[in-house]
Amino acid sequence: MTDLARAFKALDADESVAVIILSGSGRSFCSGVDLTSAEDVFKGDVKDVESDPVAQMERCRKPIIGAISGFAITAGFEISLACDMLIASTDAKFIDTHARFGIFPSWGLSQKLSRVIGPNKAREVSLTATPLTAEKAEKWGLVNHVVEAAELLNKAREVAHAIIKNNQDLVLRYKAVINDGGKLDLHHALLLEKERAHEYYNGMTKEQFKKMQEFIAARSSKKPASKL
Repeated sequence: MTDLARAFKALDADESVAVIILSGSGRSFCSGVDLTSAEDVFKGDVKDVESDPVAQMERCRKPIIGAISGFAITAGFEISLACDMLIASTDAKFIDTHARFGIFPSWGLSQKLSRVIGPNKAREVSLTATPLTAEKAEKWGLVNHVVEAAELLNKAREVAHAIIKNNQDLVLRYKAVINDGGKLDLHHALLLEKERAHEYYNGMTKEQFKKMQEFIAARSSKKPASKL
């Protein structure tokens, strides 16, 4: 847990890194916390932000793509929810066992899942502790793409390369405003967007505006004329 937290902190600070892909090794993405160390883990994970991988993922400015194969169980489910988008293999299963084992969630599952798939579906997933398949997760809006296991990392890299082609400063700003706005009601989220847009454009020079216009004009000239 501490190593994962430190890794995300380091990747966030590394200017050569544009996108992060998080995957598991072996048969599972993450099978959860080692319950033989339950007392140390659960008393510590809600206090120390520096060693909390989910907290560091949430602080990370770079887009995080979760490549999920096999099981993502409880803490593994919460780590997947801390990703910005998810690619899952057909054999992926998300399971919340907090209620089954008497573990109180502290990495966001009780709050994040309902905001993604809706409260009724989230209650079913969490209170029954039944597996959520990749197919259903995609249907419910939790997963972006479902692919065969052999194509999982290729698909994740494909999405990453599509992100990398864009303006990296705007990518970071866009991720931030989406994630920060998601914590607010719509009225205040729209005000936040407007505020950051003004801040962004007020910080641009005339030369930057000129380059933007030239880039847009060049892209537009390459596109075929639209047909009705």
